[in-house]
Amino acid sequence: MSLASGTFTGVGVGPGAPDLLTLRAVRAIAAADLLVYIQNPEGFSLGRHIAREALAMPERNPQQCELPIPLNMSKDRKQINLQYDRAAEQISEHLGQGGNAVFLCEGDPLFFGSFIYMQSRLQERFPCSIIPGVTSVSAASAAVGIPLTLIDENLAVLSARTTDQAIGDALTRFHSVALLKAGPQLPRLLSLLEASGRLGDGVYLERIGHDDQRIVHDLGSLSGTTGPYFSLLLITRRERPLR
Repeated sequence: MSLASGTFTGVGVGPGAPDLLTLRAVRAIAAADLLVYIQNPEGFSLGRHIAREALAMPERNPQQCELPIPLNMSKDRKQINLQYDRAAEQISEHLGQGGNAVFLCEGDPLFFGSFIYMQSRLQERFPCSIIPGVTSVSAASAAVGIPLTLIDENLAVLSARTTDQAIGDALTRFHSVALLKAGPQLPRLLSLLEASGRLGDGVYLERIGHDDQRIVHDLGSLSGTTGPYFSLLLITRRERPLR
């Protein structure tokens, strides 16, 4: 690792609201020489969109360059890895010349974050740092005013893509459960909740922190529907020792 190398920093921009970025995140974004972010096939970057207020600051580095990484998450993993490999080569060239790079990551960089895949490609050659962000789970809890855990309760966080058995076990063993990326899997997840007797314990949230945020407390009303990728189910016990 060269002492002259620049630093690659993963910056968590939170789930959607621009004012949830930390002061450290805003400063890092404004000062970066190279700004890196995921971009969908239509040319839109959610990470950059969330960071829009930080990017509008007068203190922003006037020499800052941007590197969008075009990704289609519906494609197979081989194609996605090729895009990450190409981006890593470009970032490596920049870091090797002493420039610093910031990767904008929705939520928190190390919590289901796309930054992880870039970090794994660069960390053996260049210094890497992390600026944490507000996770979708924390934002969901705040949006509905329901504690995630208290006293001796426990919490499980799972991707909704995991197996029925894993989700069923979590619903049985844990007081609170967060199921991320729930929208596309809603019919299956609602069946699992009903089978475990916890359909009444759940709240469904979409696009937390965005202008079109949606919160549904009556999960039965979602029967037969699906939702977007950026969504989650938050399941907590209704009867809790609050006093």
